[in-house]
Amino acid sequence: MLRKLCVLLSLLVSFSLFVSAQESRHFVFHYAFTIKNLPAGKNVRVWIPAAQSDAYQEVKILSATGDLPLNKTRESKYGNEIFYAEASSAAPELHFDIEYDVIRHERVALGGNAPRPTATSLSSSSLSSSSLSASEKLQDLQPDTLVPVSGLPADLAAKVTRDKTGTLDKARAIYDYVLANMSYDKSGTGWGRGDVLYACDAKKGNCTDFHSLFIAMARSQGIPARFEIGFPLPADHHSAEIAGYHCWADFYADGKGWIPVDISEAWKHPDKRNYFFGSHDVNRVQFSMGRDLRLNPPQEGKPTNYFVYPYVEVDGKEFPNVPLAFSFADVPAVAVR
Repeated sequence: MLRKLCVLLSLLVSFSLFVSAQESRHFVFHYAFTIKNLPAGKNVRVWIPAAQSDAYQEVKILSATGDLPLNKTRESKYGNEIFYAEASSAAPELHFDIEYDVIRHERVALGGNAPRPTATSLSSSSLSSSSLSASEKLQDLQPDTLVPVSGLPADLAAKVTRDKTGTLDKARAIYDYVLANMSYDKSGTGWGRGDVLYACDAKKGNCTDFHSLFIAMARSQGIPARFEIGFPLPADHHSAEIAGYHCWADFYADGKGWIPVDISEAWKHPDKRNYFFGSHDVNRVQFSMGRDLRLNPPQEGKPTNYFVYPYVEVDGKEFPNVPLAFSFADVPAVAVR
């Protein structure tokens, strides 16, 4: 009897650890890049998105080094944190390296299992569950340069939500439309910019295109929606290089707060189409929010389309020769004795 009880207890502990592992993921994220072939005697300015803690990720900066001194700033539109560096004349090559310790929590907004907030959010609106200020609502209903809220996306939204009444029903209809009509396809040119008119026409693209179309359609229906971007973590690897970014979206429903969606992941995993309407898994880390960002201090060039890679200017012009190196490694769980 005692043996059976011990076995049962062991199974319960194992199940508890399994559930816990599904609800959070602890890892080290390495964000590095090099600026190459800089012209001599030119002014160089560097802006780097900084991951920060919010309700769904706990972030600690383990190290932040570079060939130029790094200063912390924050842009005003969404409160994204930034590392900034500049030099009137720099070496031909500059290297920067930032390492983070991150605990990412599963986010379940519609299933009643969302974790309690654990840290300061990116902005006051990201933790608001019952109200949104007039200025916040207006900001998240406005068009972005590549995200119109009138014309074709508005016509599509009006059509697919014609018989829907509440915010959740309308948002789900828009989610289902994007999922059914877009294909995750990075062939050709035009994808990846989050250009809604391109997405409407080509009906393909990457996560940026999927979620830009969702945001445009939602906003056209008076549903505040916002864009978030960071990096994906492969669910089946404990460490790996990360080839590029991943992005997703939120929409706002009165009385429920911000609701997460990830339509491109639902496209890749059809069995999770219901899960990704209202949930984000732990296999990600967020770096910034929003589109058309004016950085701090302000860049000379136009607002950034989105901000997940370093942005570099040389004598006031964007400098593109910036090879990237991103990677992650899971932090092993402490054994329970």
